[in-house]
Amino acid sequence: MQFKVPQFLDIEDKIFGPFTFREFAYLAGGAGLCYVIFKLMGLLFGAIPILIIAGFSGALIFYRPNNKPFVYMIESGFKYFTQNKLYIWKKKKQVANGKSKIVNEDNSQMIYGNKLTGSKLRDLAWSLDVLDLRKNQEHQL
Repeated sequence: MQFKVPQFLDIEDKIFGPFTFREFAYLAGGAGLCYVIFKLMGLLFGAIPILIIAGFSGALIFYRPNNKPFVYMIESGFKYFTQNKLYIWKKKKQVANGKSKIVNEDNSQMIYGNKLTGSKLRDLAWSLDVLDLRKNQEHQL
């Protein structure tokens, strides 16, 4: 027995001519906001805000960087500026005389140590788990 499998699930339906519902909402919202600014400020004083809003609305509808809607780029930019950032730097590892030496890229700090064996790593993981359980119990009290 054969089943029909839906395809092209990521493509939105064109509802209003060549526009999807979302694109039509951006178009209608931008046009409505331009009309309100025109009525409140007139054409002379409202020309710059009208051009900015019309350009932004047009970008939301027609501009597709990397074949994705422009809204995704705006959303990613907003998240970038509002969320915490995690900075990661690359460390260079040098081995000399059986001891490993980890050096930061700017050579500001050097850490010397032996290689971790399986038993040392297991002991370290166990101690971290035990300490983590103690912290969780203290927070619950």
